[in-house]
Amino acid sequence: MTLPVSSDLLADRPDPFARVRFIMVSPSHPGNVGSAARAIKTMGFHDLHLVAPGDPDVLRHPDAQALASGAGDILERACVHDSLADALGPTTLAFALTARARALGAPPCDIREAAAQSAAALGRLESRIAIVLGTERSGLSNDDILLCQQICHIPANPEYSSLNVSQALQLAAWEMRYALLPLTQQARLPDTHGRHDPGMDLASNDRVQAMLDHFEQALVAVEFLDPRHPKKLVPRMRQMWTRNRLSADEVDMMRGLCTAMIRTARLAHPQDPV
Repeated sequence: MTLPVSSDLLADRPDPFARVRFIMVSPSHPGNVGSAARAIKTMGFHDLHLVAPGDPDVLRHPDAQALASGAGDILERACVHDSLADALGPTTLAFALTARARALGAPPCDIREAAAQSAAALGRLESRIAIVLGTERSGLSNDDILLCQQICHIPANPEYSSLNVSQALQLAAWEMRYALLPLTQQARLPDTHGRHDPGMDLASNDRVQAMLDHFEQALVAVEFLDPRHPKKLVPRMRQMWTRNRLSADEVDMMRGLCTAMIRTARLAHPQDPV
């Protein structure tokens, strides 16, 4: 069970999202770098590092800029390193993300466990986390793996576990965000900020009953209901609508539907009384 964190403690603690960096080793496709920037920003992170990219000017490449789609600031702040060791410099816990089983290195964990470990570690002010992803074609090398404290897997389809590197980064960033939110007391769901929609209020009983009368008239008009032999249709219909506790907007919508049904029936059979 997650215990609530005191707001006083949170005020004195550096933003945990600022202490997580995402490292792409030897990215070859500028579009993946742009997509990674977007993935990071959508989850509240901003620290992107590249190790020996195939294009040294990848951060300004048109494909990277286009696929960043509003996350150009992430690309502007991104750092480029000659080696993974340099990129990992200040971090204290690094997760090597890989799809393949590895016989070397620390025991593996899945990305959700990695996120939980990261949240626990970031309770200490000195902690810095790194999520490391390998090249598009071959993933991380064994030497890269040995520079990280933990091997990490995304539990994908074992028959086809090959994720695009930016997709893998998006999943990792989402899991990290979900795990870190309790440290910041941020909401997991959007907030209406107190705005009230009167259409969502429950409709009064008299409005519901009037709608049901209207609906019954519409069913007769389209010849779905024979008023001479209604059987149990009407009470069952009324029970169904009453049980669902309609809102004001829903009642208005149904009244509009009934009006349209009756109008259509009159146009189809103008000689019949409705």
